Amino acid sequence: MEQEFKDLGFGAKVSSQRKRLLNKDGSFNVERRSLPFFESLSFYHALLEMSWIKFNGVVLLAYIIANLFFASLYMLIGINNLGGITGVTVFDKFLDAFFFSGQTITTVGYGVIHPVGFWASVISLIESMTGLLGFALATGLLYGRFSRPNAKIIYSKKAVIAPYRDTMAFEFRIANARKNQLIDVEILVVLTMKILEKGQHTRSYNELSLERKKINFFPLTWTIVHPIDENSPLHGISADEFMEADPEFLILIKAFDDTFSQSVHSRSSYAVNEIIWGAKFKNIYIESKNGTTAVDMSLFHEVE
Repeated sequence: MEQEFKDLGFGAKVSSQRKRLLNKDGSFNVERRSLPFFESLSFYHALLEMSWIKFNGVVLLAYIIANLFFASLYMLIGINNLGGITGVTVFDKFLDAFFFSGQTITTVGYGVIHPVGFWASVISLIESMTGLLGFALATGLLYGRFSRPNAKIIYSKKAVIAPYRDTMAFEFRIANARKNQLIDVEILVVLTMKILEKGQHTRSYNELSLERKKINFFPLTWTIVHPIDENSPLHGISADEFMEADPEFLILIKAFDDTFSQSVHSRSSYAVNEIIWGAKFKNIYIESKNGTTAVDMSLFHEVE
């Protein structure tokens, strides 16, 4: 099976690049150029995947821009079409229109300022409908962000080439950062490194055999171990040759989230500068006073 496993989708022509293929956060370090902007644009996916700070900023910015737009329309048709305006200067009148727009778009309608005449009524009617649709969209996106199942797996900052039985092994640790239960956790580890083939440097891909590829329960940490035996692509490679080959270990984890009753995934990788040769992880398991097993996460990334 390892002989037939050739590629993950990156191709063998990327050996000239020095950056990692897969970033630590699971995103792919690949640029797609000369693609039409609107062909690859997806507001829905962007709003779901961006950080909470950016999402809140986008929603707030859209709200302010909408109010500025409708306030400008009220000023354009004449501020006298709004009853209850108390502003004297142009700026004060614009502020009154802006705050009236905020009351209309949220359908609050305090009634202090109100539309007078046909065009002001039409604009306020359109604005109230825009507000209903806009807030419905924002609410749907908010729910989608909260309800979207995803795995929050902690990876050890460093991987190690550690002593293992009568040989060596490539090892790294993972843990579930949430209190939810992940079951049937499966892992795939692929080693990609440069090789000299027909006088040219290409990149090979090898699925690594693991001590354990699947666990049924994941309440503790899990140290993934690839024994470097005679069947390993790392067998017989020295530390200097290892560095020269520019290896990268690509990781894909799939699990079943018991809370959402759906499968979740996590990706990460280890580049050559994140691997310590000749080290091992510190023991993080301790016994608590009540006799239960405890995990000291302050030692999760520690090696010796």
